[in-house]
Amino acid sequence: MQFARVIGTCVCTTKDKKLPREKLLVIQPVDLTFKQPKGGPLVAIDVVGAGEGELVLFVSGSSARQTTITENKPTDCTIMAIVDYVEKDGKIVFSKEKDV
Repeated sequence: MQFARVIGTCVCTTKDKKLPREKLLVIQPVDLTFKQPKGGPLVAIDVVGAGEGELVLFVSGSSARQTTITENKPTDCTIMAIVDYVEKDGKIVFSKEKDV
């Protein structure tokens, strides 16, 4: 799993029949400051209802096809969690409530 920010939406009126209603979001992987980009943007299937600007966890490769929604679907990137907070060494280093 990796951290990313949702930075946009990808709308495709024509898709493979295995992806009829799946929501596609553009995500930017980020470092552990949760602000700095880490690599290039990706398109991911959203299985949790994430929104623009949110910090999410995503999986790639064969792990992306392990959710109930993405099982046996043509994807290699899936948003599978929205981050509420991150604790490191006993301190909250990210909180969704305080994220601006």
